[in-house]
Amino acid sequence: MNTSISAQRCPSCGKSKMVSDENTGELICGICGFVVNDKLEDTGAEWRSFANDETNRARAGAGTSITMHDMGLSTIIGAVNKDSTGKPLSASMKSSIERLRTWDSRTQAHSSADRNLRQALNEMDKLKDKLALGDAVVEKAAYIYRKAMEKKLVRGRSIQGLVAACLYAACRNTETPRTLDDVAKGINIRRKDVARCYRLIFRELELKMPVVDPVKGVSRIASIAELSEKTKRKAVAILDKAKKLGIVAGKDPMGIAAAALYLACISGGESKSQKEISIASGVTEVTIRNRCAGLRKILQD
Repeated sequence: MNTSISAQRCPSCGKSKMVSDENTGELICGICGFVVNDKLEDTGAEWRSFANDETNRARAGAGTSITMHDMGLSTIIGAVNKDSTGKPLSASMKSSIERLRTWDSRTQAHSSADRNLRQALNEMDKLKDKLALGDAVVEKAAYIYRKAMEKKLVRGRSIQGLVAACLYAACRNTETPRTLDDVAKGINIRRKDVARCYRLIFRELELKMPVVDPVKGVSRIASIAELSEKTKRKAVAILDKAKKLGIVAGKDPMGIAAAALYLACISGGESKSQKEISIASGVTEVTIRNRCAGLRKILQD
């Protein structure tokens, strides 16, 4: 029984300890039990909870999201084979409900474009866990994919390739350190196919991408190569100095970050070979040596 105490006085005993019962809609005196009113209107919040949990006082369902093909607005027939009273359904009714579920699922994606979008967003959801991406990155990728569908870039192209390209574009846009190789490996297609689709959406959608900061890749490479925090800080200091002198511009961010970490290892006395850092960063040893040549000048100054 949900009750609340009011300051109103009882007309029978004159006391001011009035109790309102929200379930029955009655206003009762807490001293003598006199019922003052039996048709109270509830002016509180309209709590709507379809679960059995009384503590869940959500006023509405889940918010809409562009990462779902129907924006999260369509309804589904639940998987529980029970009626409204909780009794299990008969065998004939169970088969009918199963058939209704199938048609309900089909009608939510009746056109080929809807089916394409549903498949693409499912792939994005799988990649989100594989690449450890945040919700903001996947939201951005879904937005880019929807824009690509509006421009009719999807027709005749691989769904997986475009999904990977949209996710890579979202990573670039949100400055999340993920390389083309990471995305291609996660979705299990060739790097060349992802790069081709990325160039297409970049050109056709006129995307504006920020320049990747090599400092973002330092912690990632350092954690894979198991480098110390001291080496990581030294590498960041080298990169900050390099950015001020303009050495970083036009260079591969992961290559510059790997070179800075290698030089930080040498100056800090930590024993890590070029090969180990090359494997951790995904760039070749030749690239690391070439970038080291430019960065060494900073350490000498």
